[in-house]
Amino acid sequence: MSTKDFVEKDYYKVLGVPKDATEAEIKKSYRKLAREFHPDANKGDNKAEERFKEISEANDILGDAKKRKEYDEARALFGNGGFRAGPGGAGGNFNFDLGDLFGGTQGGGAGFDDVLGDRFNRGAAAGTRTHPWRGQDIESEVTLSFTEAVDGATVPLRMSSQAPSKACSGTGDKNGTPRVCPTCVGTGQVAQGSGGDFSLTDLCPDCEGRGLLSEHPCMECKASSRAISSRTMRVRIPAGVTDGQRIRLRGKGAPGGRGGPTGDLYVVVHVGEHRVFGRKDDNLMVTVPVTFTEAALGSEIRVPALGGPAVTLKLPPGTPNGCIMRARGKGAVGKNGIRGDLLITVEVSVPRDLSGKARDALEAYREATASEDPRAELFQSLK
Repeated sequence: MSTKDFVEKDYYKVLGVPKDATEAEIKKSYRKLAREFHPDANKGDNKAEERFKEISEANDILGDAKKRKEYDEARALFGNGGFRAGPGGAGGNFNFDLGDLFGGTQGGGAGFDDVLGDRFNRGAAAGTRTHPWRGQDIESEVTLSFTEAVDGATVPLRMSSQAPSKACSGTGDKNGTPRVCPTCVGTGQVAQGSGGDFSLTDLCPDCEGRGLLSEHPCMECKASSRAISSRTMRVRIPAGVTDGQRIRLRGKGAPGGRGGPTGDLYVVVHVGEHRVFGRKDDNLMVTVPVTFTEAALGSEIRVPALGGPAVTLKLPPGTPNGCIMRARGKGAVGKNGIRGDLLITVEVSVPRDLSGKARDALEAYREATASEDPRAELFQSLK
């Protein structure tokens, strides 16, 4: 891909989002498109595979705030014809190094290629670099049960990403014997005259920046040296994760190129609901029904605990409905490794059917407490 092609490539259009899209909107669109065009869901469909590469490349840029800012600035500067100089220019000859504009110095430092190439670490074009580059970050999703999220779990994840083609061992040549490109002498770049007193470098048109030519192009990677690779790995999800949490696993992403470091794996966790327990932060919650006599007279009751023996809870006499009691250390594991608490909400259960003896006993209780009005204070407060 040439410099001109890169700055004119619209990653926003690739992901179908506006230029002012939020990070959440970009992530949502990427996940939807990635699932739709994933190679595993479109086996043998070359167009879907190419579309998946474009989507991954666009997300690699727009999904990173720093890269997105640099991309927007580069498009605004160069995509609209910035720094086009004719002989003599608007103010005479241009006797300066473009590298100076971006923090570099003549003869060293960051230059024009850093702005439109290395700094973006773009996925599909990564195979055109002649120096080591970092592998792409990969994002995956996993759904855990409520109990697995609390206790932690080891789960299998199937991932697809660009990696050196196994068919050609990452050489781009099916025989593994590419030759050095005579046009760029293996550098992957050629000088392009600008009509002024300076020249820019661009990708070599013959080898497309690889620095190598394949006499027998690899059919799997189409001589690019990289292809979509699927792999399954077992990932340990730590205890205490919450629904929607994004976990970063360093060095578990796509392989780098030419000896460069591996990218990272980001796992978005979805947690299912539990029929009995709820959760708030590191605390678990449970609602426990009790009888009227247990609440009124006091009692010891057994309360279920997640993944462990039942907890014995002492109800003091006169425990009101909705009272929340705490069993310490019976919750979920927090980031500090300490378990939260189990919060127990007392719910007084009102029987629907009463036997003769039970009804007679309640009638006697009603007569004995007829002089007590629990709503008296309520009306008194209005006076």
